[in-house]
Amino acid sequence: MTVAIIIILGILVIGALGIGLRRRQTSASHWVVGKRDIPKWTTWFLQAGESLTTFSFLGLAGLAFGGGASAVYAIGYLTMAWPINYFVAPRIRDLAQRRGYLTMADYFEDRFRARWLGKVVAIIGAITLIPYLQLQITGLGMIVELATGSSSARGLSMVIASILVAIFVAWSGIKGIARVAILKDILMALALVVVIAGVAISFNGISPVFAEIADRTPTLLTLQADGFGPVWFVTSMLVTVIGAGFATLPHLWPPMLAAKSGEVLRSNSKWLPIYQLLLFIPIMVGMAAVLKLPADTPGNAVLLTMTGNIVPDWLLGLVAVGGASAAMVPAAGIVMGISTLVSSNVLQRVSPARKMTVNYVVIVVALGLALAFGLVRSDIGALLLLTYGGTTQLAPGIVLALQRKVRVGAWPVGLGVIVGVLTVATITFAGIPTGGIDSGLIALVPNLVVVAIAEAIRRARGGTAVEQVEFEDEAAVSAAR
Repeated sequence: MTVAIIIILGILVIGALGIGLRRRQTSASHWVVGKRDIPKWTTWFLQAGESLTTFSFLGLAGLAFGGGASAVYAIGYLTMAWPINYFVAPRIRDLAQRRGYLTMADYFEDRFRARWLGKVVAIIGAITLIPYLQLQITGLGMIVELATGSSSARGLSMVIASILVAIFVAWSGIKGIARVAILKDILMALALVVVIAGVAISFNGISPVFAEIADRTPTLLTLQADGFGPVWFVTSMLVTVIGAGFATLPHLWPPMLAAKSGEVLRSNSKWLPIYQLLLFIPIMVGMAAVLKLPADTPGNAVLLTMTGNIVPDWLLGLVAVGGASAAMVPAAGIVMGISTLVSSNVLQRVSPARKMTVNYVVIVVALGLALAFGLVRSDIGALLLLTYGGTTQLAPGIVLALQRKVRVGAWPVGLGVIVGVLTVATITFAGIPTGGIDSGLIALVPNLVVVAIAEAIRRARGGTAVEQVEFEDEAAVSAAR
């Protein structure tokens, strides 16, 4: 009961902080990107939020429990993605400020001068983010259930958290998410320190853990664990480097577009790779769990089961609150990404005065779907693969549009995206074996082939570089929207 009370109170505090004392945001632009003046440290926590989620809190420990050293792929891809982001993010932010972009779909529509392409990107982005949102809500419920041992507490916490996320995102927008992101990272860092300290005390240090693993199950210290071999490691890392480095997930855009300057984004890209070192903690906990827990322990239960064995209940409750915050903040960013794609790009004829109403409705619908999937324990693992594999298909278009003069047409890019997404869906739902190669990476091949062929046909018919409009004042662009 003590653990459940601590968790529920923690979730309420997180939600209250998101709402704060700020006035409700009534401008769609200010709600998504503020005044595009968010300073460096606030932007840091907004961008760092993708590193510490329920996947890093539960999933990485489980991956290390079953796959050993292969789990370090997560540290590798996040660290490798930031150097790419160093060059990509400031360029996108500069275009966004001059042209008034609020979403990734705005970027595609404007750079390729094709409204239909913006709609396609918005629809794909919104659909593929739903399972990622469900993952956060389900992860939160799992954290509560594992910490309390109560399935009723699990459902109650998921409902409360979903309602609070809906309220503070609708009320405060990007500023509310930023405020909670700061608390979330502090709580997560403290939780991880508590957990690794407990493991170190339990094993009389960290080195004895690896010494015993080397003696009992040496394959866990290599990339040879069943299902997590070198092919899986390299391709999983590569596809996620592409996704994170080129910001192919739509919910990564608001923090990027809201930053005060390109220099802020460059500074964060230089230092955020160091932040990924925190992820070694859940990996080490997962490895230590191999020596303590039964082999059939569910992967997602590893971290909190280990924690419950080595710390008192009240401290377990505080650790679980850190995990809950790691679900609520990403969920808030994801639901904002979904709602802005729908209100700004899918339903483009919505008047500015009604855009916020549409955003509120989409927030409720998206969170409602995610909550429903989570409460009935719906298995949408196939859809989760679509989030990463599907959005990776947007990478070629993002890269081509970074140039000052866009030389590839909208139809080749759009057809490539559609073919790539359909390829991912076919591989995923038909259960086609890939030999460990990530489906998103496989799908990039037909994607790029279609782009090349369609562009060759376009040029053979006299197509030229895409006509670009001169940069306009942001206020004028915003007024036009």
